[in-house]
Amino acid sequence: MTHVEILDAARDRAGGYKVDVNRGERIGRVSSEWFSRPADERYLSLSDLYAAVRGRTERSRTRTVESAAIRVDASRDDAERLALMLPGSDAPIAPTHWSFGQLAGLVGAPTAYLRRLPAPLAGINLQYGLTSHRAEQVKTLEIEDGRVELRAVTGPDYGRIFDHELVAAVQRIAGNGTGDTRWKVPGVLDWSTGVYNPRVDITQDTTTLYASDRDVFLFLVDDLNPIEAGRLPDGSPDLYFRGFYCWNSEVGAKTLGMASFYLRAVCQNRNLWGVEDFEEITIRHSKYAASRFAHEAAPALTRFANSSPLPFVNGIKAAREKIVARTDDDRSEFLRKRGFSKTETAKIIETVLAEEGRKPESVFDFVQGITAVARDKSQQDARLDLEARAKKLLDRAA
Repeated sequence: MTHVEILDAARDRAGGYKVDVNRGERIGRVSSEWFSRPADERYLSLSDLYAAVRGRTERSRTRTVESAAIRVDASRDDAERLALMLPGSDAPIAPTHWSFGQLAGLVGAPTAYLRRLPAPLAGINLQYGLTSHRAEQVKTLEIEDGRVELRAVTGPDYGRIFDHELVAAVQRIAGNGTGDTRWKVPGVLDWSTGVYNPRVDITQDTTTLYASDRDVFLFLVDDLNPIEAGRLPDGSPDLYFRGFYCWNSEVGAKTLGMASFYLRAVCQNRNLWGVEDFEEITIRHSKYAASRFAHEAAPALTRFANSSPLPFVNGIKAAREKIVARTDDDRSEFLRKRGFSKTETAKIIETVLAEEGRKPESVFDFVQGITAVARDKSQQDARLDLEARAKKLLDRAA
């Protein structure tokens, strides 16, 4: 059978295809985002998302001001109201919940304690902190939306990357994110059949395009073009597709970052199943963050989007073909030499036997066993350590 015929045979009548999610890693980052986002933070296309985050940038301004020149205005008539008077502004600026915490942190004041105080008392404490602030300057991000709000306040060297800049970089490779290019919002795995259907309607329940007043998060896949990298024990193709997610916060709530990987399925709760070759880069919002985004992150995203899957496929095939153990002694020795404990060694071998119906022989067998054991680890550090060791084995085989 040709490559195309193999893939066609794996598809069901609805256009989905069988996958084996017992292999590779399970990653819950997207699921956490999906679970926590209210309706007004969910977008059905990249154009809608871009319009929203670009619009708020156009209503915003950023400037650097002297800390000591900021005046805290607290109303004695309204214990909940606290505003700031900034140099060059005639109207008071209302801090958001987020920027109030940032401001308190910058001047070394206990945020939780200040929030419990009446506004006049909180204002006195903040005013003292601003007047004696060693850094002398702060950078503000202000937005006008009926009233002027302080969205963020940071140190003067904060390197802001606006959320719309990240969305625009994704649009250059993914268009609208709805299927007008090969990159799109993912489909859904049917657990009852083991079939992954890449064609589902994009709704608020299924979308993976999010933005709040503090951040933006996007997850897209190339699931209409699955890749075969070897066979499963029953002889059917082991199918993967490419995916990536990226995130940013223009108000300092998190770094900018992106992760690229191959995966086998996405379930209804937006967990990623059967993940392989996971790579992640992050950029702190330091002084030269914008330059790093332009010269590192955005080009890396484009390279991944346009890259050939052959190195990944060849790496998997090489790991499958590299036999490293034929006896129980060989298996134990292979794992123990690589730092696995006696208990871990036994668990890895037992896991491969249970899932594959035979004991591990190839590097790929051991990698799958290690990642399967990692999925059961409740402690994140232990799980990440096992996953890193599995990846190292796979890379060496390739």
